[in-house]
Parts: sequence; C-alpha cells; structure tokens
Amino acid sequence: MNDSSRLPIGLFDSGMGGLTVFKALAERLPHEDLLYLGDTARLPYGTKGRDTIIRYTLKAAQKLVDMGVKMLVIACNTATSAALEAVREQFAPLPVMGVVAPGAQAAAQASVNGHIVVVATEATIAGGAYQQAIARIRPEAVVTGRACTLFVPLAEEGWMNGPIVEGVASRYLADIFSPDSSMANGANSAVPDTLLLGCTHFPMLQEALQNVVGPQVRIVDSAATTALRVAEELKATGLLSQGNGPAHYSFLTTDNTARFARTGSLFLGRELGHGEVSLVDL
Repeated sequence: MNDSSRLPIGLFDSGMGGLTVFKALAERLPHEDLLYLGDTARLPYGTKGRDTIIRYTLKAAQKLVDMGVKMLVIACNTATSAALEAVREQFAPLPVMGVVAPGAQAAAQASVNGHIVVVATEATIAGGAYQQAIARIRPEAVVTGRACTLFVPLAEEGWMNGPIVEGVASRYLADIFSPDSSMANGANSAVPDTLLLGCTHFPMLQEALQNVVGPQVRIVDSAATTALRVAEELKATGLLSQGNGPAHYSFLTTDNTARFARTGSLFLGRELGHGEVSLVDL
C-alpha cells in the first residue's frame, strides 16, 4: 500500500458545479476523503481567455497540492479543456484527472445515431476539446457544439427548473433539436439523440433541459464516468484508501462561505453547514 493512500482526493472547480463530481465520487468511493475547492471569486471561467484560465487553474491546483492530496480531479470542463496538460506537467507525477475524456466516452456510448450535441461554456466549445475527444472514440460521430453561457449563473443562483430556465434552454437549443435541424447541422438527416452536458454545473438543470429537448434524447454528463475513472486510477496506482471508516469531507471557497453552503446544499442534495466551508485566498 502506498503511504499516500491516506491523503484525500483534491477536487477543483470554478464554482460549485464540480460538486456534481464530488457527489458521484462520494457515492462510488465512500471511504475516500475529499477536499473540494470552488474558486467562486473568479467565477465564471467560461468567458475568460485561455491564458487566464490556465493561470487560475494552476493557482487552485497549487493550493490543493500544498494542503496534501494524492490525486487532483479538475471537476470543471472549462479548466480541463484549457489547462489539463499544464497541470499534469507542473505537478507530475501526481495523478491528475479531468472530466472531458470521461464525458466524451459516456456520450459516444450513449448515442445510437451518432449525432451528439455538446452544451458547455464559451471557452470549452471554442477550444473544441469535446469535439476532438469524441472524434477519437467515435470518428463517424457528428458533434454539434453550443455555448450556453447563462446556464452557469442560473445553476449558481439555485435556479434549476421552471419556466425561466426552460425559456433560456429553449433559446439555446430549440433550433438544434427541431425536426428540420438535421440538414443545417449536416447530420445526414439524423436529429440529435444525445445531449452531453459539457459543464459540471449543467446536471442541475437536467429536468428543464429534458423538457426542452424531449424524452427521446439521452442526456449524459461526466460525473459518474469520472468517478469510475478515478476509482480505476487509484486502484492501478495503489492509492486506493484501505480504511473502512466514514470519509472526511472538506470544502474551500475563495468568496462568500454562506452562499457556497446555501447553493452547495442543492448540488449535494444534503444540508451543507456554513461552518463546513472555509474561506481561502489564491
């Protein structure tokens, strides 16, 4: 057993969206300690330039490494697409996992007709990370990307469903999922059958999104697949916790602990006390 196996897994996101990955990890690996950092002071990352995203991500990763972690999980699609390789290079040989590759794998497996729509932040779509990742797994797939910038603040505000959220979602997606959209999207007359949530905030809006795109469309996200990949990596590297007791969870934010606790409770599906969240500076 590696001595580092007793250390926590460090997770990072620009805000609270990564708590969807946190929740999936806690369910799959109930004996693993988890340390979560949400950089809410600099939210959102999706509208920032690539160099800025890399700089912010490296600072957040450094904070977690300084606190002592056995693995880094970049639980943010924007940060993964822009900064994954930079983080791996700077902190090698520490294992670093992103959410793009697991999400692409889940979407490629879920789609029957091969037409996948990726919704994500502006930076993730512009960078083409999901398009490229899906192409490596399923070269014949047609991938339509759509930047949905307003989804992040809606989720952070705790607006998960209802007519306003559905109205915003319809504005972004109705043209892609309409019956006459396939020719415009070059999908060989196949209307998209899979919607990939390419941002860890977006699963909180799944009910509203399903209402907009219709029950026939499969909606997938990277959280569960990422948790599976993390478990596999920990086992392969001898870092899997050998403890049988309850896990210890810690939450860090760069701004407004009370708001983090309030909205974080919605993401986690349980009450997150104000006292459980610590304020840190990057």
